[in-house]
Amino acid sequence: MDILVSVLRFIGILFLVIMMFNIMIVVHEWGHFLAGRWRGLYIDRFQIWFGKPIWKKTYNGVQYGLGSIPAGGFVSLPQMAPMESIEGKVDDGEGDETPKNLPPISALDKIIVAAAGPLFSFLLACVFACIVWAVKKPVSESVATTTVGMVAPGTPAEKAGLLPGDKITFVDGKEVKRFQGMDRSIMWTIISSDNKDIEVDFIRPGKGEMSVIVERPEAAEVAVVEGSALKKFWAKISSRPPLRTIGIRPRLSAVVGRVMENSPAADAGLETGDIITHLNGEPSVSQMSVSTFDWKAGEKVNLTLKRGDETLEKEITPRVPEVDGSKAMLGVAWDGDGIRTLVRENPVTQVVNSFKSITKTLQAVFSPKSDVKAGHLSGPVGIMGLYYDLFQHSEGWRLALWFSVLLNVNLAILNMLPFPVLDGGHIVMALLEAARRKPIPFKVLEVVQTAFVLMLLGFMAFVTLKDVGDRVPDGAAPVEQKVPKFLPLKK
Repeated sequence: MDILVSVLRFIGILFLVIMMFNIMIVVHEWGHFLAGRWRGLYIDRFQIWFGKPIWKKTYNGVQYGLGSIPAGGFVSLPQMAPMESIEGKVDDGEGDETPKNLPPISALDKIIVAAAGPLFSFLLACVFACIVWAVKKPVSESVATTTVGMVAPGTPAEKAGLLPGDKITFVDGKEVKRFQGMDRSIMWTIISSDNKDIEVDFIRPGKGEMSVIVERPEAAEVAVVEGSALKKFWAKISSRPPLRTIGIRPRLSAVVGRVMENSPAADAGLETGDIITHLNGEPSVSQMSVSTFDWKAGEKVNLTLKRGDETLEKEITPRVPEVDGSKAMLGVAWDGDGIRTLVRENPVTQVVNSFKSITKTLQAVFSPKSDVKAGHLSGPVGIMGLYYDLFQHSEGWRLALWFSVLLNVNLAILNMLPFPVLDGGHIVMALLEAARRKPIPFKVLEVVQTAFVLMLLGFMAFVTLKDVGDRVPDGAAPVEQKVPKFLPLKK
């Protein structure tokens, strides 16, 4: 029965992922379609996904279809530019093909039709932003806080003197408002910095404002992969480039993510979602403070915790796990996001922040000194995988709506880049045509389009390999870590 429920859940989430992904493709291409109709262009196909159609239907002279390669989509507009190398030739099953000697269209028509797709993507982002404003957006402590919760031993942060409890205010001369994420975050500012040594300004409780210089290593540490030559080769081609970090993590409230079976926490009645606030009457401020508490086997400890709107008192007696245990433990695994809150964010702010995130990513990718490379970008496989992960979250539908704002702004911006095949490339060629006062030769367009199609397909294959590598273990960091287990207490 459990297997059947898991399978049905997987199918349901997969359906939601495909639906969300395809809504964005349809709306973008719908913009081209409506603009083409308005300007009187000949349209022979409207297809979602690329490749040979697995379904097609001709209506009012337009072949609508679903391709076999789940990536993107297109509206076939032969008067715009030769695109058969990526779209293929039209075939409605009755031998009809695109009419020959179609009348030329103006440069203005081409610009309007090309710009309509990104415009519709941007408008869809605005619609999603309004929905997110109405239903609120989940924000976790791991994103919102700027307070250090842990400093890993031997890392640049420890050597520089950063301590848990430090509230970071500036990194690399830039003000930070959150720990993770893209917009003004600590982690993004660090990994995207062009500087080797990074200045970190912070407020230390009882000491006031302070500043240190964190010296990053020359190169990021590469995980060692053990195993067969094939395994090492797969790891080499599918792993994303390593990033230089400084070894800090955010301070998170002690939210229980999971209660281990037969553990003292289970015996005491702790549940997933409980927030431990006090230990023996003393305030507990973070997961780290609870983990580093002086737990002694057999010594009872009074816990105060919040469960929803209730405040509960629990008595717990830690013990050493009977299997692979070395020290007394409660038997809980922490929630990696900490406390989540619902916030109502202005739609304009959402769209502006999404725009900033995309532009900052592109700047970092093209900066030779930044650790962020093309290998960190994702394609359709990675995007759908992220949607799948979001929908498994308890607030997954809200998170998916918020991510859709970012993704549609991203789709609008990337399509406006001035490269052939992309909408921005069509606009550039139309402007050249207007400046020359005559169309660019068909053969030239065909060669340029085909060359960039091949480059685009190569890049898509490259990022897809990285996306698959995120899901398929590469064998890196093979050190086996034994997870302690509690056995049932004898009564």
